[in-house]
Amino acid sequence: MGRCIANLGAAAALALLAACGGPAPVAHRAYGVPPSFGDRDPYDWNGRTPSAYPVHGIDASRWQGEINWPEVARGGVAFAWLKATEGGDLADPLFVENFRAALRAGVPAGAYHFFHLCTDAETQARWFIANVPRRAGALPPVLDIEYNHHSPTCRARPEPATVRAEIRTFQRIVAAHYRQRPVIYTTPDFWRLNDLGLLRGEEFWLRSVAGHPDEAYPDASWRFWQYSGTGRAPGVAGDVDLNAFSGPPEAWAAWLARRRL
Repeated sequence: MGRCIANLGAAAALALLAACGGPAPVAHRAYGVPPSFGDRDPYDWNGRTPSAYPVHGIDASRWQGEINWPEVARGGVAFAWLKATEGGDLADPLFVENFRAALRAGVPAGAYHFFHLCTDAETQARWFIANVPRRAGALPPVLDIEYNHHSPTCRARPEPATVRAEIRTFQRIVAAHYRQRPVIYTTPDFWRLNDLGLLRGEEFWLRSVAGHPDEAYPDASWRFWQYSGTGRAPGVAGDVDLNAFSGPPEAWAAWLARRRL
């Protein structure tokens, strides 16, 4: 590919990437977002931007439709988490297909569970285990816990101590099965209102689409940063969540070696 685009200007090189075997150019290029990605509704980044971090990935569910995983792999996506389950009885119909295709394309991939605050943690952990195979080389599981403000059936707001206890139950059961403790994904309001900083020994994946995580989560330690919900990535037709790993490539390689199943 390098010889194919030698001596061309940047715009011409991008236009020929697909013909040369690379990913097609990504639409909606935006300041602060790495060149391999775009953003349909970008934030006006100040200070540290997502592009300051070299390792980026996506998370996806059935709402992304069919994904071209070989193109995702060629486009610089370093990891992908895929929705597997929700609550105690819902499963994403595209999880198995996406999970297998991502790993086959060489994209480190894992599964995430969307937690229902109206269903007990043990039921949800068992449901996740029943639907997600323990496959060597996969990323560790993810517990996605946040308020679902649009839910027609569950508007529960348990006490913070109860929430943290339920998280610990889910973590214990799932970690025992996969031999890897799940990463915990959450949002600024859920973090603050439930004092999630009191959970010790956990790795966090934090959503912050209007500023660096240090602004939304003062004094929090984070491993992954979800910086856009309107991102564009190679191989994905519409919007997709974009995420950054907290360290340089060598730290990413070490994390993968330690945390893969």
